[in-house]
Amino acid sequence: MSLQAHLVQPSVGSNKKSKRVGRGNSSQKGTTAGRGTKGQKARSGGRGGNARRSFKHALQKVPKRRGLGFPASIEKPQALTLATLERVFTAGAKVSPQILEDRGLIRTAKNGVKIVASGKLTKALNLEGCLASKSVIASIEQNGGTLKF
Repeated sequence: MSLQAHLVQPSVGSNKKSKRVGRGNSSQKGTTAGRGTKGQKARSGGRGGNARRSFKHALQKVPKRRGLGFPASIEKPQALTLATLERVFTAGAKVSPQILEDRGLIRTAKNGVKIVASGKLTKALNLEGCLASKSVIASIEQNGGTLKF
């Protein structure tokens, strides 16, 4: 038998109606409506005040804007040092974000890579699709390497 719109039903017990309280004594939830007699918890609005206050305090700690336009949600390129490139690659090697990801030097290539000047570079490397600081660009060109954005 195929699935048809008129045959779809909710699971047994999933649509249980909540008990309406305070609607007469014959309903077994009249008069005090199951709240007992007197006291702060028997009054309207007399329950959960402190819970609301602590929730407000927690809510104030959350940043006001979240989602696509929020700066924290925009992924930054991963940093990679010159010392790492010197250690891992041979002279004349091609370096791209995908190659770096394949070798396990970065987590993912989708956010890009930025090469930062920490350490020395003595080899001529050919970088493609990587961001770099000014000192890194100077170091790569000084050693006879190339850099394509």
